[in-house]
Amino acid sequence: MDNPEEWRQQAWAHLTKLRQECPLVQCITNFVSMDLMANVLLSAGASPAMVHSIDEIPEFTPKVHALCINVGTLTPDWLPAMKVAAETANKEGKPWVLDPVAAGASSFRLMACLELLGMKPSVIRGNGSEILALFKGSVDPNSKGVDSRHESTDVVEAAKSLAQLSGCVVAVSGAVDVVTDGQQAVSIRNGVAMLQKITATGCSVTALIAAFVAIDPLHVVEATASALSLFGVASEIGMDMAKGPASLRMHLIDSLYGLDQGTVFNRVKITKL
Repeated sequence: MDNPEEWRQQAWAHLTKLRQECPLVQCITNFVSMDLMANVLLSAGASPAMVHSIDEIPEFTPKVHALCINVGTLTPDWLPAMKVAAETANKEGKPWVLDPVAAGASSFRLMACLELLGMKPSVIRGNGSEILALFKGSVDPNSKGVDSRHESTDVVEAAKSLAQLSGCVVAVSGAVDVVTDGQQAVSIRNGVAMLQKITATGCSVTALIAAFVAIDPLHVVEATASALSLFGVASEIGMDMAKGPASLRMHLIDSLYGLDQGTVFNRVKITKL
């Protein structure tokens, strides 16, 4: 799609279908993000399931419409469950999305992310530094943990190369979000800077991407762009009412729940790079 109007129509169609189908999204995620992630999915119209026990996964994961794996508070005990869930999703033909939180912060974390990357997620969503760490396959000696030291627009070529090498769609979050399948690339110019002051907003948009890919698995780039843009639009509306990070968190959830066609058509900003 070359026309911004087409992207707006696509975003509204995705949100409408999501609300109609209410996809079940399994989230194996960190302790910090569980609450906001679940509430973002619910407010958008999806159904979250925070199921991470390896004893449940073989029976439960085949029932879900998408899987989100987030390595934020990774431990050796959790990694086997993540792998089994990814294997199960692949076997069942279900899309899954990887959030490689602070991938370059330690060797253990990087190796875990690279192993999961090798299991063919549908989408990888990270900030500039996380995507660069996966592309280079090396620990960043100057890592600031979950904080990015690189702008999304500075790692577009690395993101394209990673997408080509992995066969996954790569989404890079930043002031401008970038989504690429290695060939085409699109930019999303929605969102507010204060999202960086609320923990788990990045984690939550990854889960939202999983929900959108669940309802349009044949158009992963488009579904990913819609999720990022609509989350950003909700944050913009919320920012108009917020007095700070805490109230923005509340208004973000309310605004995502209340998105209507007119707002989507007026505010979505997705363009081809």
